[in-house]
Amino acid sequence: MKKQDYQHHVRYYTPHHFVFYPLIFFVCLTCGWFIFSDPEHALLWSGLTAICALMIMVAFMLRQHYALTNQNRIVRLELRFRYYLLTHERLEPLEDRLSLSQLFALRFASDAELPALVNRALSENLSPDAIKRAIQHWRPDHLRV
Repeated sequence: MKKQDYQHHVRYYTPHHFVFYPLIFFVCLTCGWFIFSDPEHALLWSGLTAICALMIMVAFMLRQHYALTNQNRIVRLELRFRYYLLTHERLEPLEDRLSLSQLFALRFASDAELPALVNRALSENLSPDAIKRAIQHWRPDHLRV
């Protein structure tokens, strides 16, 4: 598997990102083009364009909504567990002062870096991007949806 770091941590799902979305986007553009080139059936083409646009939005939202909601809970639990194992202190009191995005960025930190990076994120109010950039030893997450 490819080494994961800041530049290579985004994942793509090939059937959706490189087949379905380009195809439905092309169909949507084609229908939009026919609205102007076939004025006699412009209402039909407008309806098909709207349906395609709706399909794009619904597919995007549904594809990730349930999986990400569940994974967000799992990531938070894993982070709490790791933090407790490393510091013998609970992370929950500190979580209220961190955003979910900050917590999710912290998951990439190695065990050696995590406690200090949590403290730094709290004291300096680091953005999620700044947290990711501060990580020296990236802990990959190859299973994220």
